Amino acid sequence: MPEQKVYPTLKIGLLIVAVAYFLFTLHGTVTIEWIGEWDRIATPGSFLSTVILVEDVAGFVGFLFRLAASIAALSGVILHYQRKSLPAPTVNKILRVVFVGEAVYWLGLLPSGILGFYLDASSQLPPLQLVPSLLTNDTALLIQSIVIPVLLFKLAYEIAPNKPVKKTIKWGLITGTVYILAFWLTNTGLWLLTVFSNGVDYLISYPENLLSLIVTAFGMLALTVYAAYFAKKSVGTETLERLKKKPLGVIVTGLGLFFFWNYLSWVFFGKDVTWSLWYAWFLGHNLDLWMLALPLVGLPLLFERKASN
Repeated sequence: MPEQKVYPTLKIGLLIVAVAYFLFTLHGTVTIEWIGEWDRIATPGSFLSTVILVEDVAGFVGFLFRLAASIAALSGVILHYQRKSLPAPTVNKILRVVFVGEAVYWLGLLPSGILGFYLDASSQLPPLQLVPSLLTNDTALLIQSIVIPVLLFKLAYEIAPNKPVKKTIKWGLITGTVYILAFWLTNTGLWLLTVFSNGVDYLISYPENLLSLIVTAFGMLALTVYAAYFAKKSVGTETLERLKKKPLGVIVTGLGLFFFWNYLSWVFFGKDVTWSLWYAWFLGHNLDLWMLALPLVGLPLLFERKASN
C-alpha cells in the first residue's frame, strides 16, 4: 500500500477516533464484574451456568486481542503525527495487527452465537419474540462471529507490498458493508424485543424512543443498502487516490451519527422510567460505542476537496 498524505482535519479525526477506540476497549477489558456471573445469574453447575461461563471466557480472550488492536491503531496514529508520514511497510504491519486483533475479537463471540441460537430455538418463547430474536440477534451474532472474522483475516492477508491495492480496497469495502449489516440486525432486534417487552406505549409516550427505533430499523437499513451499492460500484478501484471519498464520508459519518444520536438521546431525554432492554444494551453492553467518534473522520472525507485546498 503506497504512502498516503493525510490533511490536518482528517489527522485530528483519526487521532480522536483511535483514542476513543483504545479507551472504550481498555474500559471493557478492566471491567471484571462479569467474573462469577455464571453462578449469580444461573444455578451453579447447571447447563446455563456453563454456557455463560464459556461465553464470558471466550469474549474476554477476544477482548484482549481487540485491546492489542486498539493499541496498535493508536500507536500508528501517534507515530504518524511525530514523523509526519509513515513508510508503506510500517502502515501495512500496523493495519494487519489491527485487522487480526479485530478478527479474533469477533471470533470470541462464536460460542455466544452458537449457544444463543440453540437456546432460543429450543425455548418456549412466543413466536412474536422468537422470530425477531432468531432473525436479528442470533443471526447477527453468527455473522459477527463467523463472517466478519473471515473477511478481516482475508483483508489482513491482502495487505502486503507485493499485492495490488485493488484487492485491499475490494475486501475493505466488503468488510465495512458486512459490519453495518450486522449492526443493523443487532440493534433492530434489540429494539423489537424492547417493544414486545414494554409495549407500544413506550414509543407513543416517549417520541425520542420512536425516533430511535425509526433511525435504527430504517436509517441503518438505508445506510447498509447505500454501503453495498458503493462497494459494488467501487470494487474495481485500482488505487486509494481514485476511490471516491465523499460517498465513503457519508457512510462513515452516518454510522457514527447512529451511535452518537442514540447516546445523546439518553443524555438529554433519558430517565428512570424510560430505562429498558434497549438502553441496557446500547449503553451498558455495547462494545462498539466508541464509533460515536466516527463523524470526526467521515466529515473530513465528505469535504475533502475543500479541506485539501
